[in-house]
Amino acid sequence: MTVRVQRPDGVLTLLTTTRRLRESSTVPPLLWMAGMALLVTMIAVMFLRNQVRPIRRLATAADALGKGMPVTDLKPSGAAEVRLAGAAFLEMQGRIQRQITQRTEMLAWVSHDLRTPLTRVRLQLAMLADSHPDSRAEIGESEQDLLLMEHMIDEYMAFARGQGAEAPVSTDLAEIIDDVTADARSKGSPITLELERPLVVALRPNAIRRCLTNLVENAVHHGRQVAISAVRRDDVVSIAVEDDGPGIPEDLREEVFKPFFRLDDARNPRTGGAGLGLAIARDVARGHGGDIRMSGASLGGLRAELRLPV
Repeated sequence: MTVRVQRPDGVLTLLTTTRRLRESSTVPPLLWMAGMALLVTMIAVMFLRNQVRPIRRLATAADALGKGMPVTDLKPSGAAEVRLAGAAFLEMQGRIQRQITQRTEMLAWVSHDLRTPLTRVRLQLAMLADSHPDSRAEIGESEQDLLLMEHMIDEYMAFARGQGAEAPVSTDLAEIIDDVTADARSKGSPITLELERPLVVALRPNAIRRCLTNLVENAVHHGRQVAISAVRRDDVVSIAVEDDGPGIPEDLREEVFKPFFRLDDARNPRTGGAGLGLAIARDVARGHGGDIRMSGASLGGLRAELRLPV
């Protein structure tokens, strides 16, 4: 290749090969482009990591809050929008905790204050029965109503104790299930038990014990045979309580979780309970980030499944 350059004193002629010209003009720009692209990619990755890390921490905190565990180590960081979301989350957590505390304390106060007049009424009924022997039947019915009210108060108090000051701790759920099953068997209830061990979960032991006790008592009350099983699938622990009783119609399986709801065949206060057991059980489950679902059981009755996140 010949290159001629016009100069004031004449023409400068240069001779070179095509290969040398191509290498000197093409390879360096490509290398520069590749190097700049790599540098920009590295900067972008570092920037995205710094922005994604606070979002992941916020997601972890939200998951912990949903499981009933307090979040104390979250510090808003990252972009302005992410910091704003973190601050809003902390404020929301504070409001939720205050509402739970106020509700639990009010429930405990009301339940405690109700015991005094109930005790006086029971004493008056006992004295009235001694002075009016012919009215013992009517007085007995009133005493049964008092027993029902005291049972309801006991349910309130147990719920308040379980959900109030108790903090989540790492607990072997299998041991709690063993204890609840042993208590039911000691009352003469035949129960089969099948567990995976261990089932270590962060939970409120007393609250979960109350939840499982309510489910087992409900199954024992309506069925002759009860089967309890617990397994862990990935990040969820599933506890199933089945019975061979009459079951619950599908359109009423959500209604039974409402407070004071009782089915028609269980409206007798002496046999049907207060209608709070399943409502408290679901409230405890949801307070741990889980839930309770009703379905048909393999024994022919009802299957209550408690699912708790690990």
